[in-house]
Amino acid sequence: MSIKSKSPDLINSDIPQTMKSMTIPVIFGMILLMTFGLVDTYFVSRLGTEQLAAISFTFPVTFTVISLNIGLGIGTSATIAKLLGAGEGSTAKGAGTGALILSFVMATVLALVGWFTIEPIFLLLGATQEHMPYIIDYMLVWYAAGIFLSLPMVGNAVLRAAGDTKTPSMIMALGGFINAVLDPILIFGWGPVPAMGIQGAALATLIAWIVGSGQIVYLLAIKRKLIIPRLLSLREIREYSRDILKIGIPAAGANMLTPIANGIMTAIVAVYGSAAVASWGVGGRIESIACIVILALSMTLPPFISQNFGAGKLSRVKSSYYLCLRFLLLWQFGVFVVMWLLSPFIASAFAKEQEVIDLIQLFLMIVPIGYGLQGIIILTNSSLNAMHKPMMALTLSVVRLFVFFVPISYLGSYLYKLPGMFWFGLIANLCTALVAFFWFRRLLNCEMAESLRQADSVAEATS
Repeated sequence: MSIKSKSPDLINSDIPQTMKSMTIPVIFGMILLMTFGLVDTYFVSRLGTEQLAAISFTFPVTFTVISLNIGLGIGTSATIAKLLGAGEGSTAKGAGTGALILSFVMATVLALVGWFTIEPIFLLLGATQEHMPYIIDYMLVWYAAGIFLSLPMVGNAVLRAAGDTKTPSMIMALGGFINAVLDPILIFGWGPVPAMGIQGAALATLIAWIVGSGQIVYLLAIKRKLIIPRLLSLREIREYSRDILKIGIPAAGANMLTPIANGIMTAIVAVYGSAAVASWGVGGRIESIACIVILALSMTLPPFISQNFGAGKLSRVKSSYYLCLRFLLLWQFGVFVVMWLLSPFIASAFAKEQEVIDLIQLFLMIVPIGYGLQGIIILTNSSLNAMHKPMMALTLSVVRLFVFFVPISYLGSYLYKLPGMFWFGLIANLCTALVAFFWFRRLLNCEMAESLRQADSVAEATS
């Protein structure tokens, strides 16, 4: 079965229609995953405050493992999509196989290190001896789940590189569904199944991603024939993984910067008391939903750009980038208007104390103005990776978080307290968005000029 028969033609098809058909399934899959994630948290919360607090301590560690897989997925998608655009389907298969093997090996090494360092790492993160038994029960199983999570995450990147965004969304949604169904059974027990408590939540995740791993390997190797159906030699793994790691490691590093910056911002907010921290936390959860279209486009635009970059069709790269930015600015402005109008009702739904309600409403009436600007930054970052400029993408992430957002937000907080932090955060996003846009435009112009020079040289040589 050929690659072309199962994949949309990203280098010749209508740009708006292609982006629409690729992005809608991703949005649907992300909504399902978020829903299942809430169900997971709900069942753990039924165990008690100590268990819920224990699982909260695991987030930085689990996010580190997930960030590595996200980074490898970005490198995989950019590398394979460029190869497909250049017509090198055989090499693309080898790269996909190498990416899956590499992700599995790296996740296994991380799991082994994690198993032997659970107690010292979590004590360093601030966990108490009361939390530790629950954390150990959970992480002993979750590390194994992290190994099998690597295969669907990186395997889905192979599918997206070929232009298929529907199947990855279905695979991740199925994993979330299995996890949500097994949670109450394994946590609380049912029939012959004993109650496992917090460890049951981790076991549900492990089973879900074992199923997902088997599904993605079968699909890629047998049904779609997008990878080589055998283990690679060490030499082949080194050869095929070189470009993936070149992009994937900086991308993983960029992802890990976000929780660091969020931790600093939470510390700044904490100065204003528990009500401010609660409103900041609620605002962050609402933001993840309000920006779902941004996140979806950050997954679908890169393979489109990489394939056209590989095919030398830079005008289509430019058109798709500008099209997505214009759409996002209009869409997120509409989201802001809706959130501004509904802010009293949303705030009341998430809090009971009037002080918290007022602060949530303040957040919703200011911060969402900048979501469109955040969209420019996020899409530019993913586009830089798609153009095989990972260090530029990493630099943009550092500039965004630690040159503009954190310092400027802190200045606003110092001068005008919490409202100042929100307003100055908008200024920071505006500055970063301008830097990102003009930087990527300059890169595109340079690449197009170089492409014209090469075309002229070929024409002169053949004349």
